[in-house]
Amino acid sequence: MTKDVVALTERMPNPWSLLAGLLSGGPDKLVDTAGEGAVLRLCDAEGRPLVSVEAPLLVQVEGEAERLLGATAPPVPYWWTEARATTGVETAERLAGTFAARLATLSGGSAWPPEAARNLAVVPTDGMSVAPAPATTQPAIDVLTEKVAVLIQDRPVVAMTAWFSDAFRTAARVGLGLQVVTPAGTTLSPAVRDNLGSWPSRWVVRDERDGYYDGLTGAVLCWQGEMFAPVAAPDATIDDPRATLAASFQEVAPTGERQLAVTFRTVHPAHERLVLGGALEALWRELTGEPPAGWGTAEPAGLPWSPRHLTDLAYARAPEPTWAVVVGSPARPALATVRISRTKAGVEEDVTLMCGYGAVEEPPVEALPRAAEVLATRHHLQSMLIQIRKARRDLAVPARFEGPGVPVAFVLGAEEVHRMPDDRALCTPLATAPVRLGPKARPALYYPLPGDPSDVSGWRDYEHLMRHLKGA
Repeated sequence: MTKDVVALTERMPNPWSLLAGLLSGGPDKLVDTAGEGAVLRLCDAEGRPLVSVEAPLLVQVEGEAERLLGATAPPVPYWWTEARATTGVETAERLAGTFAARLATLSGGSAWPPEAARNLAVVPTDGMSVAPAPATTQPAIDVLTEKVAVLIQDRPVVAMTAWFSDAFRTAARVGLGLQVVTPAGTTLSPAVRDNLGSWPSRWVVRDERDGYYDGLTGAVLCWQGEMFAPVAAPDATIDDPRATLAASFQEVAPTGERQLAVTFRTVHPAHERLVLGGALEALWRELTGEPPAGWGTAEPAGLPWSPRHLTDLAYARAPEPTWAVVVGSPARPALATVRISRTKAGVEEDVTLMCGYGAVEEPPVEALPRAAEVLATRHHLQSMLIQIRKARRDLAVPARFEGPGVPVAFVLGAEEVHRMPDDRALCTPLATAPVRLGPKARPALYYPLPGDPSDVSGWRDYEHLMRHLKGA
């Protein structure tokens, strides 16, 4: 049985509804709160958490329940209430299922997974009580060692939920890696994939043939005292410490699907009239023909897209950085992550936008120079890298090999070009001359690259260009 349950309801669950759900095991049990009232929790007599419930989230964006759960949600707006049961405790899992089912019944809606909706029976809870605060400060972490925090996830898509984000920040704050364990068939949201790239953080996939393997690299893993680590290949040496590659990771069938990924940075002068998110919206419109649908500081993205509200949040959090996820409509898979930072140079936006295309769809490569010019002339573009890769249209990250992206173009903003000595930015080792964007007196430059997903030699050209621009 899954360790997470979600209630998708038409009406906001009121405190009495939540209480009725959590007291499914009997009316003599008490409920405690944590996280400034944002988390309800039920624990056993020894203070161990059994079920923790996140505050209900209002979702005003179409398609998020389908994207992250494969579930049909009520019409927007609806409420998303997530609960997590302690791993390996049968009573906790049954209690979480009962909670979600009763909440859905009381507030009108459905529960995920589907079997949770049928779990309305009273769960025996002898010995349960309120937990002391220190016992439940991190309900998402299942195993904690001196090197890593381990999360066990059993859901179709591991997303950057509030649970996951909190666990990631907590682990990073104390210098630990984050290792996420999932069954075969689970995928990652791109937002999670981008945060699991540094050792010893890993995506650990359970596998019938090899036990466990890394879903991003394919290395066979085993538990080695305090964390999952690669199993050395039979012919590995000290000078060549290769890992055994899982068979499941290598089973890839071509689909013809592709992704277009655009990574860019803008640097804005800091002033009180500044509105952030304009560059992302402009690029989104150029590539998809429509604006973003929604955004949030976690997944699901529950808020309608609003550059003004994004700016207000970043301003309120400064000087701390702000991270956000932005999503598109269900018809056109697109997702972006945004990191806003206050630096000496001004206000920086680091953005990665990904769009998915089916086998018979062509990525809008011809629109890229025009999109780059809009960002360069109106949104203080510093640099941009555009790639195409063979990968899923729905943007989900599978535990299978996906080829690396291949660079289509690199863009250097007008200010960066102006700082280059002599004609270095214009005279490059590339076979194709750069395209000038914007005013002739102070242009940005668009450097076309091969961009063939079947030929990774484009990275060689990109490396030569970078070395040249840096004066190496």
